[in-house]
Amino acid sequence: MARYSLALLAAAALVRAEPYCPVKRDEPTGTGAWAAAYSSAAAAVARLSQQDKINIVTGVGWDKGPCVGNTSPVSSIGYPQLCLQDGPLGIRFGTGITAFTPGVQAASTWDVELIRQRGQYLGAEARGCGIHVLLGPVAGALGKIPHGGRNWEGFGSDPYLAGIAMAETIEGIQSQGVQACAKHYIVNEQEVNRETMSSNVDDRTMHEIYLWPFADAVHSNVASFMCSYNKINGTWACESDSAQNGLLKKELGFRGYILSDWNAQHTTVGSANSGMDMTMPGSDYHGNNRLWGPLLNNAVNAGQVPRQRLDDMVTRILAAWYLLGQDKGYPPINIRANVAGNHKENTRAVARDGTVLLRNEGKILPLASPRRIALVGSAAVVNPRGMNACPDRGCNEGALGMGWGSGSVNYPYFVAPYDALRERAQRDGSQISLHASDSTNGVQGVVQGADVAIVCITANSGEGYITVEGHPGDRNHLDPWHNGNQLVQAVAAANKNTIVVVHSTGPIILETILNTPGVRAVVWAGLPSNENGNALVDVLYGLTNPSGKLVYTIAKRPEDYGVSIVRGNDDFREGIFVDYRWFDQNKIEPRFEFGFGLSYTNYSYSALAITSNVRAGPATGQTIPGGPADLWETVATVTAQVTNTGGVAGAEVAQLYLSFPSSAPSTPPRQLRGFAKLKLQPGQSGTATFNLRKRDLAYWDTGRQQWVVPTGRFVVSVGASSRDIRLTGNIDV
Repeated sequence: MARYSLALLAAAALVRAEPYCPVKRDEPTGTGAWAAAYSSAAAAVARLSQQDKINIVTGVGWDKGPCVGNTSPVSSIGYPQLCLQDGPLGIRFGTGITAFTPGVQAASTWDVELIRQRGQYLGAEARGCGIHVLLGPVAGALGKIPHGGRNWEGFGSDPYLAGIAMAETIEGIQSQGVQACAKHYIVNEQEVNRETMSSNVDDRTMHEIYLWPFADAVHSNVASFMCSYNKINGTWACESDSAQNGLLKKELGFRGYILSDWNAQHTTVGSANSGMDMTMPGSDYHGNNRLWGPLLNNAVNAGQVPRQRLDDMVTRILAAWYLLGQDKGYPPINIRANVAGNHKENTRAVARDGTVLLRNEGKILPLASPRRIALVGSAAVVNPRGMNACPDRGCNEGALGMGWGSGSVNYPYFVAPYDALRERAQRDGSQISLHASDSTNGVQGVVQGADVAIVCITANSGEGYITVEGHPGDRNHLDPWHNGNQLVQAVAAANKNTIVVVHSTGPIILETILNTPGVRAVVWAGLPSNENGNALVDVLYGLTNPSGKLVYTIAKRPEDYGVSIVRGNDDFREGIFVDYRWFDQNKIEPRFEFGFGLSYTNYSYSALAITSNVRAGPATGQTIPGGPADLWETVATVTAQVTNTGGVAGAEVAQLYLSFPSSAPSTPPRQLRGFAKLKLQPGQSGTATFNLRKRDLAYWDTGRQQWVVPTGRFVVSVGASSRDIRLTGNIDV
């Protein structure tokens, strides 16, 4: 969604997350949490007038309530004014909240415990503010285009990794009794022309790439979906019968409701009959263009929208409300409540553990109390105009913690690199000099003679309703902003111990920097939110061994990605070959491959073991949330031993990739199908266990319209990245 909201309320009490208690996933019998919720919803619907039903499915209009989205209360069933609020990394417009790290940083940790905790804390803060529906997490944009403005809100460019992160986040949010909203559904991969373009996607690509993480969301009983602005194969997403009724509600067995992105609805009758269940915010941004409300009432009375369809909309919305127990003892709406608790601990941990070490020549890192430090770049300090000076973070001034748009939040505080490094230097008795500018003038005098010179560079992006320095949401190029290449060259020319710190919403081309003599380390610090400087010091000084891994490929040239922002419709010609799949398929050497990340220690891999009872053939189980039940069954288990062979404690992300047999048509050379993060002391060994589900070994057969496990030999590859394979084995089917 977009725009700013005005109506906000006053303060309340501190809220801490309760111990994790996930909503029970439905069993193949069809019983479980949803069945009980539907029973309660059906009883409530029977007591409603038609006008009550219209009010439940129709937003009250833009800026007509305390939240970015609001519906009318229905007193006869004790149903409140429903509050829907952004977003995927915290409470937009909140003042007593945590500015959580963006999804891309959480994914870069590859740590399901931290990702789950982040979701749990998001849910706790939403509940404390009386928010019923938290508008997140994000699995679209998936990130097929590296320039994509909102890629940073999601979990990287691999559908498997994004799916695991979606599931963990949703279960964390909903453990607190808050409805999660999976968005933006679907194939919303760029900001330019997002409200006019058509994403033209073939059936197999839709299933294997873009629908995949949303299936994980449904399997985790997500309460709601948000349909996106774009068209899908020529039809608006919020009017698409095939996407909403066909894929989501029928094929995936989704039991919750679909709400429109803000002002993404185009018709009264078409959206209703095609599966959309709630319109948000109920009007355009001027209070006009109300397509439901009275117009939906008239359409029902005229028989254009069946009364059963209206009842289905309401039943789905109420079932989600009952599913999360929001009918009893839910807090009142108070966006300004003080709900942060100790949650900044998660922000710092994710910021730190999502940092990726790309280069470390001569083991210049970790730092050992250098006598003199030089720090360079406007990104080394807090925005001089104020950390929240730019509405919805719509600028690139000062240190970078998140991208811009409706998925951003206000910072409660901000620790920039200079703040944290200065504090550390004082403790060590080191001197620190600062050049808080991106100008090369005067750099030599600041960095010459320093033991190390640290230069901070950025690249930013965001939502398309804000243009920043000529970038219309999507980035215009993949270079660092503010002449970052030239700044690094100037620093390295005067100091041969230069460390480059990159804060970016997505990949940039690093060739100039890597080929600059004197650049000895590159730290990919991503988007660390307001714990920016603290997380950086943790890594630079070895207080934590870097353990982040890339969740996208960093190419040598922009052209190597094979995709770019389009000005008309996007035909998705790359198909299932997205990101590292494209590089592998076309034998393109990346600069840093998907899953890459260095450490201050070393790891060895050994003792690969595989057990399997997988059988070839289609998935034919009863449909449960997420699709056929047998798709979610474990059919093979792979284990490997990982040993820390170095001298310091660390954490290694062991990754499993599958290569499909030749009987499966045109599959990528390797696909991620498992990962495990092991925390190991020096000399310690641990076992990485990968449980492969039937869906992990299946491809979408467009002829049969089924997921099918092919016959033949699967190659199992386990290693430290998509190209650093240490162990291989086979599964014969």
